[in-house]
Amino acid sequence: MKKPIIEFKNFTFKYRTQKEPTLFDINLTIYENEKILIVGPSGSGKSTLAHCINGLVPFSYEGDIEGSLTIKGEETKDLDIFSISKIVGTVLQDPDGQFIGLSVGEDIAFSLENECIPQDDMKEIVVETAKMVKMDDYLDASLHELSGGQRQRVSLAGVLVDKVDVLLFDEPLANLDPATGEHAIALIDDIQKETNITTIIVEHRLEDVLHRHVDRIIVIDEGKIVSDSSPDELLASTTLEDIHIREPLYVKALKYAGCEITPENRPAHLNTLNIKSYEKQLNDWFEATDPARPMVRTEPILQLKDVSFKYDAHGPTILQDVNFTIDHGEMVSIVGPNGAGKSTLAKVICGFEKNQTGSLFLKGENITDDTIYQRSERIGMVMQNPNHMISKHMIFDEVALGLVKRNVPEAEIKERVYETLKICGLYPFRNWPISALSFGQRKRVTIASILVLDPEIIILDEPTAGQDLRHYTEIMEFLLELNKRGVTVLMVTHDMHLMLEYTPRAIVVAEQGIYADAPAVEILTNSTIIEAANLKETSLFDLAIRANIAKPREFVGRFIDYDREVRQTWR
Repeated sequence: MKKPIIEFKNFTFKYRTQKEPTLFDINLTIYENEKILIVGPSGSGKSTLAHCINGLVPFSYEGDIEGSLTIKGEETKDLDIFSISKIVGTVLQDPDGQFIGLSVGEDIAFSLENECIPQDDMKEIVVETAKMVKMDDYLDASLHELSGGQRQRVSLAGVLVDKVDVLLFDEPLANLDPATGEHAIALIDDIQKETNITTIIVEHRLEDVLHRHVDRIIVIDEGKIVSDSSPDELLASTTLEDIHIREPLYVKALKYAGCEITPENRPAHLNTLNIKSYEKQLNDWFEATDPARPMVRTEPILQLKDVSFKYDAHGPTILQDVNFTIDHGEMVSIVGPNGAGKSTLAKVICGFEKNQTGSLFLKGENITDDTIYQRSERIGMVMQNPNHMISKHMIFDEVALGLVKRNVPEAEIKERVYETLKICGLYPFRNWPISALSFGQRKRVTIASILVLDPEIIILDEPTAGQDLRHYTEIMEFLLELNKRGVTVLMVTHDMHLMLEYTPRAIVVAEQGIYADAPAVEILTNSTIIEAANLKETSLFDLAIRANIAKPREFVGRFIDYDREVRQTWR
């Protein structure tokens, strides 16, 4: 008989600063050795549920609790956060936020040092734990020299060393490229099977998590559990579609083709799905849909010629002889593995970093020696986290800041800010404090603060990171509207669906330079490029091949266009 390890009974939680509860009447039992996935739209309460499990609620985030939450039979409100941390180990979305030591070995050993474990025993435990996460060859390495995936492994080891009963992962894929994300999910699965630790994953990227088996998926919406079922049962239902959570792309393609999906057809994994029974419907749908829109080129706006860059004169080369041209009005993805130089390339274009060799041209004018200020008037950059850009309390003041610094007359500032707020859908909130906005709205504020300066190019770093499908669609359709107004848009992203759907062209940064520059569909159906760029072949392409569709690459393009038209009706 399965033994419960976490039990919510009629559990309700309200933050002290809010009028209404974030979680309502939660009844949920998680059993020993289970592997659970928690999904839900932004603001649904899934993160709050996770914080209840690891003790951050109510010990760090105070509020009012009704009902019961027990872990290993003990009421959490009768424990302290240190006691809970010895039962529930949390691996944060950003592993840098939980590092203590300077080297890999020091960081893994931190908890053992606090418990005064003898040094010889400590070394043995550290080596054993590092082997579990395949980091035993890096014990003396600096944490800052590691890739994103490696840092996450160290973070996991720092939790495993405590011999916890529950592992809780908070959006483990948020900052990882597709291939590294796949390796992370495989590692989590291997650890869970090897140790039998109860594992809970909170994540937006459902299809990526289902790369390996999970026992149950808990779906939360508006603070309530709306589904608690197996992956096969969930994907055969309309639950995810109803609350705008992205289903695996191959499942969505089957539904568009009118296929009836049942749990018995095992839709949770493409390699277990009975595709033969759907082959005719998929081919009929393909023949009935319009061909994908071709990529149209215009006149050049940005050119990089033989650009090279390294952070230190004696350090490694980050970019080597980079050459590419961006046309006016294009929307282009910049993709590649973690640490390949994508963000560095964006900084070089903006002038935050100076290229050692090579030249940059904007509309034919050499801007290589322009100052950051001069470039900022023509090229704007929006960071991944809007909180890293916002410095004012009020929306109007934040959007007006750049104009104020440029000594623009007050009347003109007001006119330009109001016009920009209207374009960004923020005019009704012009007198609001930024603290009252959602994450997606704050993102729009940062975009507005750049747009008001009338740039010719906007560069965005992971514009949709951490967004559910509805907010993702709102942000991307908004950027598409800007693009239609003539703004050239470059996006650094790990999101392959974004790359396929919104950017006809993608530039792959790998091996110190531009590894590929081609239509997005071609890149995500080319195994050589996929391997070099740490991308992942889209499941749509695999589905088309297995369904014997004559033009699998064209099938991907037609699905992307069709899916976008469907989601535009949400606006």
